[in-house]
Amino acid sequence: MTVPYAEVIGDPIAQSKSPAIHGFWLEQLGIAAEYRACHVTAEGLAAYIATRRTDPAWRGCNVTMPHKQAVMSLLDALDPEAERIGAVNTVVRGTDGLLTGYNTDAPGFMEPVLPLLGEQEYRFAYVIGTGGAARAIIDALFHHEFLIWSISRNPAKARAEFFDYLGRDEDFLLDLAALPAGPLRPADAEVFSLVINATPLGMTGHPPLDLHWGGFLGNSVAYDIVTSPLDTQLLQDARAQGLVTIDGLAMLIGQAAVAFEKFFGQPAPRRADTELRSLLTK
Repeated sequence: MTVPYAEVIGDPIAQSKSPAIHGFWLEQLGIAAEYRACHVTAEGLAAYIATRRTDPAWRGCNVTMPHKQAVMSLLDALDPEAERIGAVNTVVRGTDGLLTGYNTDAPGFMEPVLPLLGEQEYRFAYVIGTGGAARAIIDALFHHEFLIWSISRNPAKARAEFFDYLGRDEDFLLDLAALPAGPLRPADAEVFSLVINATPLGMTGHPPLDLHWGGFLGNSVAYDIVTSPLDTQLLQDARAQGLVTIDGLAMLIGQAAVAFEKFFGQPAPRRADTELRSLLTK
């Protein structure tokens, strides 16, 4: 008897931590199923989807770079959030064989942020990057009533990606290279301020994110979605400034938990998060 299975697809894919995360949860819950990594190129994406949709044991897949936009046209339906964001990172095969696309990056990103929100009157977010991850993050923040600035090395691209969507003016588009140097601004207890790296900068094989901190508040929270290395230079610099930090595993585990329940019909056993994080950082 073929066991149910799900996968993560991308190009490259060997670095993915998703098999370890989902495999850990399947073992914790005693579910007889598998979660695999599958290398799928851009040229092979359509054939992969066509083949898998006919396999009743296939519960779906997580989708990583570079397929989050391309996969959308190959599906039968899109969840409204995924359609609004314009990217799919989770494909689920229904019992009728129809494929639905979801985006679990947005709720996964917000999971570690929500406990930090208190009675502050204002919520500010500075999102560095213009890719698909940034779009999901901005959508999540927008729907949690954050005032959002987009920071990038290419404000024109940011304008095209986010200007109409947010309905904001150019004052909310900032040039990464033009951020002020110098010390952090005085902390403001009325403001929850979040600084997010949604780029590959700082990832293994990429240059670090050289961020000037002078424009940010002294009680900001720094959030880097990079997972390799987990403790990026950005997070180290933020801690040296006395800031609270959130690493990329928080979002990775959070988005995986949403997908896991869609694939296997049971909530992920989050009581074991400490053990899971230890496993992933060995």
